[in-house]
Amino acid sequence: MTKVPSLGYVQVIAALRRDGWVVVRQAGSHIRLQKHTATETLKLTVPAHRPIKRSTLSHILKQARLDMDAFKALL
Repeated sequence: MTKVPSLGYVQVIAALRRDGWVVVRQAGSHIRLQKHTATETLKLTVPAHRPIKRSTLSHILKQARLDMDAFKALL
């Protein structure tokens, strides 16, 4: 497994948008995204931090159902 990179929130949100995620709202330093699939609506929150902690980014990718290789391809 490849190591989770240290990235800023702008890069993470741009990559997630390329995967079909839509920014729904922002409350303070937390940005809420949604993605509609055939069976459900996925939701996740990205903190507006520079950089996002690697452990936090790892949890975001699990919620987004993306592995590291697929995420790096979106960057």
